[in-house]
Amino acid sequence: MSALKHITISNYKTNSGKSTAISLSYQTFGLSLGEGPIVLVNHALTGNSNVIGDKGWWNDLIGDQKCIDTSKYTILAFNIPGNGYDNNPKNLIANYKDFNARAIAELFALGLEELDIKKLFAVIGGSVGGGIAWELAALKPDLIQHLIPIATDWKSTDWLIANCHIQDAILNHSSQPLADARMHAMTLYRTPESLTQKFHRTKKEEALFNIESWLNYHGDTLTNRFSLSAYKMMNQILRTIDICEGRGEFLEVASQIKSCIHLVTINSDLFFKPEENWNTYVELKGVKENITIHEIKSIHGHDAFLIEFDQLAKFLKPIFKVKSNAFEIVPKCVA
Repeated sequence: MSALKHITISNYKTNSGKSTAISLSYQTFGLSLGEGPIVLVNHALTGNSNVIGDKGWWNDLIGDQKCIDTSKYTILAFNIPGNGYDNNPKNLIANYKDFNARAIAELFALGLEELDIKKLFAVIGGSVGGGIAWELAALKPDLIQHLIPIATDWKSTDWLIANCHIQDAILNHSSQPLADARMHAMTLYRTPESLTQKFHRTKKEEALFNIESWLNYHGDTLTNRFSLSAYKMMNQILRTIDICEGRGEFLEVASQIKSCIHLVTINSDLFFKPEENWNTYVELKGVKENITIHEIKSIHGHDAFLIEFDQLAKFLKPIFKVKSNAFEIVPKCVA
């Protein structure tokens, strides 16, 4: 596994106006920094910077001779501050409501400056990681050649905010907050059809359906590997995605992004609805040529971006097969 490295960002001012020191941890894979085009990978809610290798969560997509080829690219992944992956309790964030998705993008941008990275070949992320990718692109419109937000959106919708509000209530009031919040979330990450295909109302024990056992397993597993503080922080970031707040209307903000934008949505996603992405595509296509959209077909809902690797790789291969040692903003996206 790639070693976990650390950057200390001093005197970062939070939304409440407080100044604090932030520990930003990261890992790199593939070519060393400075030796090839850089792909920034943003992790999802309970993910981390360990993208590939032992316990890597995107091994099916990234690696030697894979869709995103580590023999050709440098892979960089930051941990969202407060996610607990560094196992240092001092770096957990208790005042989680002082942060939002834009703050995380700002911290990632400061991390890039510290590493002397001025251009990124691509930024890719699923779910909340994709939302942070949108925020980074809006913050630094000239930074990224290929922006690839997957199963996400440029804003948290009312539906998403509602579910994050429920999650926050569970996390603050339940007697077993991590397990209960995770079980609730799992019913949003999948679809009724996906659960029917998997379980067919079968029972493991006389009084326990397999779906109940599966939810208990996911709740217990997260409790054993994640902290309550980290979950509260990640949920807060998820509910606060909005590239337009304080900047203007969507087209005004998004049209400034120089990147080729490759939207990847999921037809059955109950969390980040595909209609939102299609509306974004149609609206932005009127003022921006270099935007494409692809739709994963799956019954598995939001989690399909971690399941349907063949479809995802098919969409992404044309982007990453391009040999590029220099940054260049191109007028049209690779289809």
